[in-house]
Amino acid sequence: MQVQDVMTIDVITVTPEHSLKEAARLMVDNGISGIPVVEGESVVVGIITEADFLVRDRGPRPRLLSVFFDEGVSAPSEAVGDVMTRHPVVVFVDTTLSEAGRTMANKNVKRLPVVDADGHLVGIISRSDIVRAFARPDDVIEDEVRQDVLNRILMFDPDLIEVTVDEGVVTLEGTLPEKADVRLLQELTRRLDGVVRVDSRLTWDVDEVADAKPTLIRP
Repeated sequence: MQVQDVMTIDVITVTPEHSLKEAARLMVDNGISGIPVVEGESVVVGIITEADFLVRDRGPRPRLLSVFFDEGVSAPSEAVGDVMTRHPVVVFVDTTLSEAGRTMANKNVKRLPVVDADGHLVGIISRSDIVRAFARPDDVIEDEVRQDVLNRILMFDPDLIEVTVDEGVVTLEGTLPEKADVRLLQELTRRLDGVVRVDSRLTWDVDEVADAKPTLIRP
């Protein structure tokens, strides 16, 4: 399963010229904790999060996002570009969810802008998106492997292969006619929502590539 399968497409963005108060209002009104910063044709140049609103006011205790909306409190005059995190960590649309999750953990971030090959913003993915994708019940995943993948797509009897799912780990056992069928079943299963890993114990009757006879080409 890839980032593009679960990412949010309608992304709220700001530019470096937006004021901090405008960015803060967008976060509060939309219940989000981070906003990508873009320029030009939606090229990602930064990201601003709640942590960037920690400011000092004549003392060691920081003020938080909500202070901007307290009566009698003036918001700082800085623009988003003054405090945003530049060159944020991003992922591409074909990044797997597992890779995105590892990136979040390694970089200690809660969300990742999703970009195309030219750096244009196409979506955003958060930790909660990944958690939801991997939270599907095992019996639902098993039924999808049997009925959708084996039966509807590959057009095999769903009872031909033994399918078990435990905490998102899918185990496949049995024999299919060709090696290509095995590879396709493994890959399609791996892409299903909620699948953490595929343990394949599959065999095949024919390896269509290895069994193909070489063609003699005469000069």
